[in-house]
Amino acid sequence: MPPSLDDSDTLAFLKIKVSARGANRIKDGHVWVYRSDVTATDGVAPGSVVRVMDDRGKSLGTAFYSSASQIAIRLISREAVKDLHGLLRERIRSAIAYRERIVRNTDAYRVVFSEADFLPGLIVDRYNDLLSFQVLTQATDSEAVRVTVLSELTEQLHPAAIGERVEPKIRELEQLPQRCSGLVQGEKTSTIFSMNGLRFHYDVNAGQKTGAFLDQRENYAAAARYAQGEALDVFCYHGGFALHLAQAGCKVTGMDSSRPALEVADRNAALNGREIEWIEGNAFDVLRDYAKSGQRYDTIVLDPPAFAKSKRDLDTALRGYKELNLRALKMLRPGGILVTCSCSYHVSTAEFLGVVADAARDAHRDLRILDSRTQAKDHPILANVPETGYLKCMIMHVSN
Repeated sequence: MPPSLDDSDTLAFLKIKVSARGANRIKDGHVWVYRSDVTATDGVAPGSVVRVMDDRGKSLGTAFYSSASQIAIRLISREAVKDLHGLLRERIRSAIAYRERIVRNTDAYRVVFSEADFLPGLIVDRYNDLLSFQVLTQATDSEAVRVTVLSELTEQLHPAAIGERVEPKIRELEQLPQRCSGLVQGEKTSTIFSMNGLRFHYDVNAGQKTGAFLDQRENYAAAARYAQGEALDVFCYHGGFALHLAQAGCKVTGMDSSRPALEVADRNAALNGREIEWIEGNAFDVLRDYAKSGQRYDTIVLDPPAFAKSKRDLDTALRGYKELNLRALKMLRPGGILVTCSCSYHVSTAEFLGVVADAARDAHRDLRILDSRTQAKDHPILANVPETGYLKCMIMHVSN
C-alpha cells in the first residue's frame, strides 16, 4: 500500500532511480519522467510518494509514482517532502488565490489544473456553489489524498456539494478499481452558473469531463466581439459559443450530434431569453450538404472534440481539421468571420494554422488572422511543461 500522509519516515526512504535522460528532463524544468527512463523502483507500491534519484544517488525531488502509466513519475516538489498533507493544502490554497487574481465575470472556472497547479493528477472545477473533481492517477486516487483534497476545498470554498466525474478509460489505464460518477459530499446536484453576462445550467451527473468547457470562456467573449450576421456554431455542445453570438446580435444556428447536449443548450437559451435554432446531426455530413445546397453564413464557429488523442492520430486529425475548415470556408460570405478551434495537444499551433491555410487555398479564400488565442487563464500553461497548453482558437476574417 502507498504510505499514509503522516508517515514522514516512510516518505523519506521510498526511492526511485531514473536514467540520465530522465534526470535531465527534470533538471530542464519538466515534471514528468516516462517509464522507459525509470531504472530502479525497489519494489515501490502503486501510487506511492517517492524520492526521485539520479544514477549517482542525488535527489531530484519528490513525486507521485504510477506503476501502470507510461508517465511513471509526476514531480510534486523539487525538494524532499516531509508533510505531504500540508503541501497539498498549501497548493490548493495557492491555486484558489491565483484564480482570485485572474478570473473575472464568472462564478464558474477551473480551480485546480493538475500539473499547471503543481497538483499532478487532480482536476477541480467550480460551478457557482458546486464543485466537480476528477482524479487521473493512482496517487491522487488514494483515500488519504482524496480526504485531504476534499476537506481543504470545503474549508476554502464552502460548496453546497462536491461531485466526482469518472473517466472509466483513465481508471482502466491506471489500473484503478472502477468508480461511478456522482456526489461524494452534500446533496445538491444542479445549479445555475454565469459567465460573461450569460447564465447556464449545470448538473453534477451530466455532461462531459467535469461538466462544461470552461477553457473556452474567454474565447466565447472574444468571438462575440467579431461575430456578425447569420452565424453557425458547429459542435455547439451546451451552446457556449452560440449564446455568446446571439448575445452579440447574431441570428444563430447551433449544431451537435448529441441530442442530450442540444436539450441542455435549448434550456440555456430559454434561461437567457434567446431564440436559437438547434440541429442534431453529424457535422461533416451536415456541412457537406449545406455547402452543396448553397447555404451561406456571416460567422461560423468550429469547436470539435480532440481529433488527436495521441501522436498516432496526428495525420488523421490534420485531415479532419482541413476538411471541416474547407467546408466552412466555402459557406462563409465575403467579409465573414471564421472561429476555428483545436483542443488536440498533439496538433501544434503551427500545424493547425497550416491546415487552415491549406483549406483557405483550396477554397480560394484569403484569411486575415484577427486573434490567435489559447485556453482561459484559469487553465494555466507552464512554460517548461508544454503539455499543459493544448487549446488553439483562431479568429479569422475572410476577405473575399
